[in-house]
Amino acid sequence: MGELPQIGPAVGFLLANGTMLGLTAGLSDAEFRSWGWRVPFWAAGLLAAGGLLLRSSLAETPQFEELSASGRRAGAPLTEVVRDHWRLVLLTAGALAVGYAVFYAVSTWALAYGTGRLGLSGPVMLSCVMAAVAVMGAATPFAALLADRWGRRTLCLAGCAGCALWMFPLVALLHTAWPPLMFLGFLGALLAFITMFAVVSAYLPELYEPRVRCTGAAVGYNLAGVLGGALTPLAATALSEGGSGPPWGVAAYLTLVALVGLGCFALLPETLPARAAAEEPVPAGEAWKNGEGRPGRGSRAGRRRVCRVRRRCCPSRFLRRRPRSGRPPARPAAWRRSGW
Repeated sequence: MGELPQIGPAVGFLLANGTMLGLTAGLSDAEFRSWGWRVPFWAAGLLAAGGLLLRSSLAETPQFEELSASGRRAGAPLTEVVRDHWRLVLLTAGALAVGYAVFYAVSTWALAYGTGRLGLSGPVMLSCVMAAVAVMGAATPFAALLADRWGRRTLCLAGCAGCALWMFPLVALLHTAWPPLMFLGFLGALLAFITMFAVVSAYLPELYEPRVRCTGAAVGYNLAGVLGGALTPLAATALSEGGSGPPWGVAAYLTLVALVGLGCFALLPETLPARAAAEEPVPAGEAWKNGEGRPGRGSRAGRRRVCRVRRRCCPSRFLRRRPRSGRPPARPAAWRRSGW
């Protein structure tokens, strides 16, 4: 269910722009200026009230309830996040900034570039973007399912790499001014984007301890929005001014942001329980205690992992079979004489 919040941006984008398209097509200019422009704001007010009602009916997580019952809640969570978790906040902000940069490059800058520089009509550009956003929203649950199978961090790395590889093709396809090719460029960028952001609602809170989970996730997420969402349209507009060819400077800027995000994701840990447990080092003694800490006891992967953990104290040939006594094999006499 963690992917449902990430379907919200796609649904909101389609509702907002679909409403505007319907109003501009069905109303005269005088009617739109008189009362039509108020309709989206009325609808947004109703949605905000419904969201507030829904949020007030949600229960707190068991971890937070346990902290409250034991009196271990953070007194000043923002201060604690800035003091003790600032590296994690910067890493999450740098990692997620690429998602905002790509989304706003497609939904904001590309619209302005298509109507201003390429001379296309607003409805044509908006239809291309809306079609790509609709496909992105439909693909969100599938990306979340892949994350449950392969890991949150793995999907984020794959999506970030896809963004880095697709930015130059995106600009080239946009510059053709042919709607089918522009739709293809938008679709590739948004699919790479949602590969990352489909898992953010699960991945980001799991990175922080329960004491500061909400505050840390909120600060990192919104700082990424400022870095990626606020700066990208301004930078892209400045880089695309002048010249008659494709704005390769915009592609280079977005690729650089994606590479920074890729490095930040590489420094973050995996949080999917099964994969996170598989990546934790196993103490040497625990590997021989009733098979605990020894994944895939009879599998080749399990033997390789135990060998990797214990490589400094015994060679791999002594780990092929577990002794019936439950103790590791005796060290060779040469090792005993040398002091090992």
